[in-house]
Amino acid sequence: QVQLVESGGGLVQAGDSRRLSCAPSGLGFSTYAMGWFRQAPGKEREFVAAISRSGGNSDYASSVRGRFTVSRDNAKNTMYLQMNSLKPEDTAVYYCAASSRLFVRLGRNSDEYNYWGQGTQVTVSS
Repeated sequence: QVQLVESGGGLVQAGDSRRLSCAPSGLGFSTYAMGWFRQAPGKEREFVAAISRSGGNSDYASSVRGRFTVSRDNAKNTMYLQMNSLKPEDTAVYYCAASSRLFVRLGRNSDEYNYWGQGTQVTVSS
């Protein structure tokens, strides 16, 4: 059974940094393209970042580019999202997602992913 577990969320101040982790189980991690999405209250889920199977390529939403960094350690079966210079508008539930679909390399759309975590809340106070 595939399970994705996010961790690292919490309450932070504007300007702070935070690192989220995603630890999948039940899948061959290195064969999955991975991504981060977020959903703020009253808004639709939106793309944050994606990383290729090898970790050699990544993509970001324009709202986080230059502040967030996605990475993965295939030996540890873990993906990370390093968030710097956090803003109140980054407040959301953050979800990690995994895609087994071979045509997905850096997926920006949620329907490109077939496994999802339960999410971790990040709240940024001003």
